[in-house]
Amino acid sequence: MERVLEPEVMDTWEEAIEYDSMDFTEVNTAFAQRAVELGPPAGRVLDTGTGTARIPIIISQMRPQWQLTCTDLSKNMLLVGARNVEKAGLQGQIQLQLADAKGLNCEDSRFDMVISNSLVHHLPDPLPFFLELKRVLKPNGAILIRDLIRPASPDFVDAFVAGIGAEYSAHQKQLFRDSLHAALTIEEVNQLILTAQLEGVKIYQSSDRHWTAERAWAEGGQ
Repeated sequence: MERVLEPEVMDTWEEAIEYDSMDFTEVNTAFAQRAVELGPPAGRVLDTGTGTARIPIIISQMRPQWQLTCTDLSKNMLLVGARNVEKAGLQGQIQLQLADAKGLNCEDSRFDMVISNSLVHHLPDPLPFFLELKRVLKPNGAILIRDLIRPASPDFVDAFVAGIGAEYSAHQKQLFRDSLHAALTIEEVNQLILTAQLEGVKIYQSSDRHWTAERAWAEGGQ
């Protein structure tokens, strides 16, 4: 099935509120737990495409030793995220920034870990993101990137959408359908990692609908 792009940014207030209202607690918690397992005991962590900051809030509660810089291109997502961060009392640990993950305004090798959940399928060309990830990450830094896998056929798309539950609205189901069409295959992710020359990254199918690219933090690296 060919890739069909969707908008790179969900930037209306209504979209941000609707996205934040969707219950991703289980998958967000699983992502946060894996980040903690792969990451350093303490340090600077970059979360790209943070959305409404639900994942960094969970991570911060697990790892108070981490300082998280969380970026997104959507002003309204970050406005909702700031509200969530304040409600959790984590303003001292989580910094939200309006920034493009493909061109960050920070020095080389700044971060001990880079994480990203459900960003890559929004990018028309994901390669600049992977190149920027390599630039801002320390050579020994950890990586955790997770996103949807593009199904092999429209029938699989229909099955996945039908399986997400009656609690989601028709519009939310359409958003999910669009995201599946815009997602990458594992083969495409492998090629991006190779082209960006990101070494030691493991890429695998982590659920029936997700791929994961990960690398553990290496103690003592330069």
